[in-house]
Amino acid sequence: MKEPGFGEGVLVALVAAILGAALFDGLALLVSASVAASWALVALGFGYVLYLLGRADPSVGRLPLLLLWLAVALVSGALTSDLGILALSQLASLWLVRALCFHAGPVAAAMDLGLCLLGGLAGFWAAQRTGSPFLAIWTCFLVQALFVYIPRPIGSGAVADIDSNAFDRAERAAERALRRLSRFG
Repeated sequence: MKEPGFGEGVLVALVAAILGAALFDGLALLVSASVAASWALVALGFGYVLYLLGRADPSVGRLPLLLLWLAVALVSGALTSDLGILALSQLASLWLVRALCFHAGPVAAAMDLGLCLLGGLAGFWAAQRTGSPFLAIWTCFLVQALFVYIPRPIGSGAVADIDSNAFDRAERAAERALRRLSRFG
């Protein structure tokens, strides 16, 4: 699995902003603006969860995480029509998926939670200042792209990769054998 990078996150933010704004504008022709915003928000959350699960380690339980996100989306949508609460529930479920798929410890998960909240606040600020769905989505997802810079615990990824690679193990064994032979020669 190739880890997602910041450039990829910026591209995801751009695609999400374009599709989300177009979806909102199209839905707003058929239903009220608040319903259109709610549906667009859930669609964006679904798309981002699919992206995250597609980039996650195959050993992560993708189906249970997708079902968890779906349950949160359905429950929050059924319990409230408040766009702010729906946005917070989407951010919380996206954070949970990211924390379980990409972070090894509670410190990294807490940093990611802060990043999710910061992205939500930035998106809210952009929406209040500009009234543009495109800029609100772009701003929120652009902040989310920074999650790749949350540090991993020392030794969590590098040692596991080396130990899991049969070629590296064989190379180390051959180097040890050569050292032993050179002592006797």
